[in-house]
Amino acid sequence: MTLLFATVQNIHIIERHLQQCLNKLQEWADTNGFKFSTTKTVCLHFCRLRKLHSDPQLSLNGSPIPVVEEVTFLGVIFDNKLSFLPDLRYLKNKCTKPLNLLRVVAHTAWGADQQTLLHLYRSLIRSKLDYGSIVYGSACGSYLQMLDPIQNHALRLCLGAYRTSPSSSLCVLANEPPLYTSGGESSPFSTA
Repeated sequence: MTLLFATVQNIHIIERHLQQCLNKLQEWADTNGFKFSTTKTVCLHFCRLRKLHSDPQLSLNGSPIPVVEEVTFLGVIFDNKLSFLPDLRYLKNKCTKPLNLLRVVAHTAWGADQQTLLHLYRSLIRSKLDYGSIVYGSACGSYLQMLDPIQNHALRLCLGAYRTSPSSSLCVLANEPPLYTSGGESSPFSTA
């Protein structure tokens, strides 16, 4: 997997620099017997400008590189506005199956004990929430709050707590840090 990244104000300058870099990569690949997959090669233009602007037009081995709205890189979905909303939605959906499994295992009559449930939560759900949090932690706070109900519901199941139990108390009882400490979201207790 190869990633080229550049930042500049003028799209034409960056287009020229990236094309020169792609040409050098293609030249290296030709001399060393390496082949880039043109079907898997995409361009993602990060930009928050609202006005109409052109996307870069790049080519690799004579074929144009398509410009896409979002791409998955190392398991994190990057969108062209860097809002990380598609990644957070995907993550929320990905955690529902382990949450249902936890719900079954946490049955009050024959379910597992609290420590086992917490181990299941940490390995099946929290690991997914923490992966990539250093990247998607820069997303808007309201987007990041989409993940809070997953953790709160899982901790309520693990601890056998009521629905009205405060989420901060659940984190303390489970000895589990809140999600905002791993992702970069500001603390709900901060004054800023």
